[in-house]
Amino acid sequence: MKSFRNLFFSLLLCVVFLSQSAFSKDLKVGIVFDKGGKDDKSFNAAAYQGALKAKKEFGIKLKTVEATDDNALESLMRTFAKKKYDIIFGIGIAQVDAVKKTASKFPGLKFAIVDAEVDLPNVRSLLFEEHQGSYLVGAIAALKSKTGKLGFIGGMDIPLIRRFQLGFESGAKKINPKIKVVSNYIGVTGSAWNNPPKAKELAVSQFNEGADVVFAAAGASNLGLFDAAEELNKYAIGVDSNQNWIKPGRILTSMLKRVDIAVFSTIEDMRNSKFSQGVKRYGLSNDGVGFSIDQFNKGLLSEDILVQVNKLKSNIEQGSIRVPDYYVENAKK
Repeated sequence: MKSFRNLFFSLLLCVVFLSQSAFSKDLKVGIVFDKGGKDDKSFNAAAYQGALKAKKEFGIKLKTVEATDDNALESLMRTFAKKKYDIIFGIGIAQVDAVKKTASKFPGLKFAIVDAEVDLPNVRSLLFEEHQGSYLVGAIAALKSKTGKLGFIGGMDIPLIRRFQLGFESGAKKINPKIKVVSNYIGVTGSAWNNPPKAKELAVSQFNEGADVVFAAAGASNLGLFDAAEELNKYAIGVDSNQNWIKPGRILTSMLKRVDIAVFSTIEDMRNSKFSQGVKRYGLSNDGVGFSIDQFNKGLLSEDILVQVNKLKSNIEQGSIRVPDYYVENAKK
């Protein structure tokens, strides 16, 4: 009887394993990127890495597309839906309308959007506490600065990127209340995320005005800042994914926004039949944001800088420091 029970449970486990494996291989995941594309070395690239990890670990079927402009987003998403992809991701705030319209028309499918909230029963909204991570790199910039002047370059001038700016300025002023931050934006359309020449122009201007560290939250446009930092022997701070490797020795750190973790965990939940509607938030407390340390920048940040910044991180997590949030502050006006 005992051997029969053991055989029964062994067979049951095999059935469960095989059914999970079959579902994983049948799970179809579609991702719609904006014009920056999956190779932007920033925001979209982070999302793509999370999906690639899921493909490697779970054997999912993965398909990605890139919109030539915002008008193409809905049609691309609808194409995935018509082909009955199990979950469809819209990467970026520009995809709110596309997700709303497509998810409403295909209630039997699941959708996820990064950086925006869509309140539908088949949509998961993946949101980040960008201001927290920006606060920490602002502190790093101020601790490293010798001129008392910093720069910030935003991609598209929208509240989300203003949130980065306010966090960065607040972290810098926590270290040095007299520090000055020069801020510029690349544009007001989606093309701002993919305009390195304009970012370089703005960075050169900021460096020439006395800034010795510049932080950009501008997607693929960040590459222009990095070129300017290299040419003028100044420092840059990257964003979203770890960009330290792009210009070793010139990039102090990168403000990490773990879109890869959010995408991977959402696919994992789909695989395990645990997908849930609503908002999932990623901040310092769950390693959703932070800053990067690796072989490319370790020599740029002293132990004293790291001690001070990690103390700020701990204080934010414990609630003794409240990082100003542009969404909240702007709502008060």
